[in-house]
Amino acid sequence: MEKRESSAAAVAAFEDLGADLLDAGVVAGQMFGARSLLLEKKALACLNGDTVAFKLGRDNPEHARALALPGAVLFDPSGMGRPFKDWVEVPLAAADEWPSLADAALAAARQ
Repeated sequence: MEKRESSAAAVAAFEDLGADLLDAGVVAGQMFGARSLLLEKKALACLNGDTVAFKLGRDNPEHARALALPGAVLFDPSGMGRPFKDWVEVPLAAADEWPSLADAALAAARQ
């Protein structure tokens, strides 16, 4: 994965997400060489610079809602124009949306 440094604010917000999901069985780990949130070894979200990529599933209404946020894009971990269609990368500027997107990623992972 194209490595981008994360600001202290992004790291703190991402760690808050993980803490909020602890009771749901979500654990912190590594995926794509980045800090990630995992449910039963399946990645839900990962920190990439000052963005968080959420695995929402391309047919999920939350996927469309996330992509509509300013600065949100499909997650392209290689940086080579091959985005993961189920993943949306959401910038720190929309961090107030991160908790609901994390909940949606958790729900998608449980299906």
